[in-house]
Amino acid sequence: MQLFVTNVLIALLWALLTGKLTVGNLGLGFLLGYVSLTLLHSDEEEKKNSYFRKSTQLIRFALFFTKELIVSSWRVATDVVKPLPRMRPGVIGVPLDAETDLEITLLANIISLTPGTLSLDVSEDRKTLYIHAMYVLNPDDLREEIKDGLERRLLELLR
Repeated sequence: MQLFVTNVLIALLWALLTGKLTVGNLGLGFLLGYVSLTLLHSDEEEKKNSYFRKSTQLIRFALFFTKELIVSSWRVATDVVKPLPRMRPGVIGVPLDAETDLEITLLANIISLTPGTLSLDVSEDRKTLYIHAMYVLNPDDLREEIKDGLERRLLELLR
């Protein structure tokens, strides 16, 4: 957390030195601060610090989610335009590795943000998330896609 605060302070210092307090300039200052902190912490043990590890995991998760968002949006958009839709809607239960309220809530919201899927409910014991999907050709494949894709990456980021 201390490195993150230092990085924010470097970004603010950059904005003060350049005289431009814009989002783009703050972002550039943040990026420059991150690179500087990475170079200053050249020791491999310090690079395993959670700040550097988590920031790369966050970037990887954002890229993965963006890809999933584009693919699912394309699938839904092309299906809406076609005269004979390929939809096979269904409700499936996905067993959860997520345990805390934050993990379950974030997973459910990320699933709902992806076009073609909607989180419906969590079981009483908080071990199963029920999802409505537009394309359920094989329920086991969809479960595996959610567990190995979104849930695994999200839990890596949060834990």
